[in-house]
Amino acid sequence: MHDPALVERALQGDRAAFEELVSAHQRAVFAYLRSRLIHADDAEDLTQEVFLRFYVARAKFDTSQLVRPWLLGIARNLLREHIREVRRRKEVGWTELCLELEGLVGTDDNPHEDVLRHLPACMEGLGPSAQEAIEMRYRKNLRMAAVAEKLRRSEGAVKILVHRARLALKHCLDMKLARPGKPADE
Repeated sequence: MHDPALVERALQGDRAAFEELVSAHQRAVFAYLRSRLIHADDAEDLTQEVFLRFYVARAKFDTSQLVRPWLLGIARNLLREHIREVRRRKEVGWTELCLELEGLVGTDDNPHEDVLRHLPACMEGLGPSAQEAIEMRYRKNLRMAAVAEKLRRSEGAVKILVHRARLALKHCLDMKLARPGKPADE
């Protein structure tokens, strides 16, 4: 939804216009956050925070830009803050992997939802050891030494396995997100 008049009214403090913007973009922001966080409550809280920050900083918004990418940028920054605040929680590793893959794949031309939509299929394309290593490292947030012990491999071997798995995920996502007529290597 791109309605410059609605955005302008919301930026000038029109409550009804702001509520309409929230309604138009809330599901997309929540979906972005929910796909990167284990707990739905955290995604709900951060979604509210996104719109609060949007409202507080509305004077800085460039009305020639689209609202949704700006909101998703706020959401991405909130995720990074969330990681710093709750380092000890297990879902942080998964969220970090999601953000890292976004950076590797270069989602500027692709909707954020596409990356996460294809990630499970790309995970299935990994070998069993690589899947298990990624799950232990990023979902369970285990240290490399603990992953190595569970897989009965050296820590160096596990570091290589995880590195190669991340590269394979990046390649898979690049291939799935390549637009027709556009080489995946661009």
